[in-house]
Amino acid sequence: MARTKRKVNPLASGPDEQIVTQKVYKTGAYIRLSVEDSGKPGADTIEAQKELVLGYIDSQTDMQLCGLYCDNGRTGTNFQRPEFDLLMEDIRAGKIDCIVVKDLSRFGRNYKETGNYLERIFPYLDVRFVAVNDSFDTASKGQNEGYIVPLTNILNETYSRDISRKVSTAIKAMELQGHFHGPAAPYGYAKSPENHNKLVINPETAPIVQSIFKMRLEGMGYRRIACALNDNGVLSPGAYLYKMGFSQREIYRDTLWTTWNIKTLLNNEVYLGHLVQGKRTQASYKQARKDRYAPPEEWRVVRDTHEPLVSEEMFAEAQGMAEQSKADYQAMTGKGDELKTPNLFKKIIHCGDCGKAMCRRHVYNRTANGRVYYYSYKCTTHIKMPSACTPKNLKESALLEVVRVQIEQHLTAVARLEEMVLRECAAVSAKKHIDIDRRIQQAQQAQSRSKKLLEGLYQNLAEGVISREEYASMKAHYREQCAGFDRQMAELETERRSLERYGPQNPMFKVCRDYQGAELSEELIHALIAGIDVYDDSRLELKLVYQDEFAEVSRFWKGGGEQ
Repeated sequence: MARTKRKVNPLASGPDEQIVTQKVYKTGAYIRLSVEDSGKPGADTIEAQKELVLGYIDSQTDMQLCGLYCDNGRTGTNFQRPEFDLLMEDIRAGKIDCIVVKDLSRFGRNYKETGNYLERIFPYLDVRFVAVNDSFDTASKGQNEGYIVPLTNILNETYSRDISRKVSTAIKAMELQGHFHGPAAPYGYAKSPENHNKLVINPETAPIVQSIFKMRLEGMGYRRIACALNDNGVLSPGAYLYKMGFSQREIYRDTLWTTWNIKTLLNNEVYLGHLVQGKRTQASYKQARKDRYAPPEEWRVVRDTHEPLVSEEMFAEAQGMAEQSKADYQAMTGKGDELKTPNLFKKIIHCGDCGKAMCRRHVYNRTANGRVYYYSYKCTTHIKMPSACTPKNLKESALLEVVRVQIEQHLTAVARLEEMVLRECAAVSAKKHIDIDRRIQQAQQAQSRSKKLLEGLYQNLAEGVISREEYASMKAHYREQCAGFDRQMAELETERRSLERYGPQNPMFKVCRDYQGAELSEELIHALIAGIDVYDDSRLELKLVYQDEFAEVSRFWKGGGEQ
């Protein structure tokens, strides 16, 4: 009897069946907790999340941990979080291409914004996203389709909205009853050990509050008082909270007294024995608390709830001095609110040496030609403690001119790049797309052949055509081939998306096109300027929002469309 022909190919791979090495994702672990943890015990803590997420990454052969991002005490109802911003910067810089979180609620509770990241932003940036407890992985085809993820996000947001409403109602009722509500007592007071909603005098800081009122009534200005406290090594309210362990945030560790601290303290009725709460609030659960300051009629005021630190007469005299100083200054300078201009560089201008935000000061000078008014940016650290950083004094008019020139040059350069991309993209992109489609089709055909051979192996084993050892070896080989073709097609899809990223539809082109010819404004500056560092002799370093993107797109097309 003739030997039956084996219905298998030899183990040697053909030219279309080259095995592609497994892609290893540069992974970032993202951790978030809405209430600051500070090492508190419980099921859902920062440490518990870290253990779960890092353990998952360590167990995956296609993931390499490249960064840990932890937002402790940050709400999930918006994405205004410092560590998340840093994660996105690393993604844009190419340092991270995979994110792992505990579950979708740790990533965000706003279903619209969360969905936008998962369905648009991350696919555009070619970023893999994994939520461990939700068994959600964008690299797994099919399992993430349908209504499950949107429904989960909606449930997370509904939960946050309901909890926010109940908590806000309970807090308001408690404050109207004269109970103190807050993570830490006001400077000069402490929470009663028997009742944490009642304030008692803090013997360590109360004398400092009283000395501040005394210095003010003796005629000392706000800045002189702040400098005197700093020179004597008196801890500021923020530094005191850090020292006592009420806050774990490093930004408070070395904070100094400022004129703002002194003004706020001298204007706080808590030192009269009254509770005034609800000054800062939120219109809805999605908004950050700092976004809305409630009008006085909405404040919750309860009198005589605790022991005062100053008398009514001292407090009233301090307020009268503030009003008189303001009136005298405006009468002398002719300066009123109509001379004020908006701070166009808020939150983006910093001292290049100490890294602190620059302080915008209104300067009044008398000259031979009359009075001169202008704004100047100064180092906040140097103002608080001159020995801590070098002095910097940058006129806003000079800064505006530098920024105007830089933005004009940037917009012109982006416009020229867009013209070149439009000119080159049509022919190159079409050719590339055809080549990618051809290679994907070849991989699909080769994978189809491997799958058919894999499916026929068992029949060959049952008929005695191949031995068990040959069956096991061939089965592993064809499975490895199929997985290799999956990876090859995934890389080709990534290459296809890169063509779209570097093409005319890149968001950089639209944003810059919209601002062509526009007047310099706060909106324009914040849309195009990521940061400004000021050094000695008014030397500036400007970081543009699309600086890296511009360089990458230019490099892509100057290289003939090769990445």
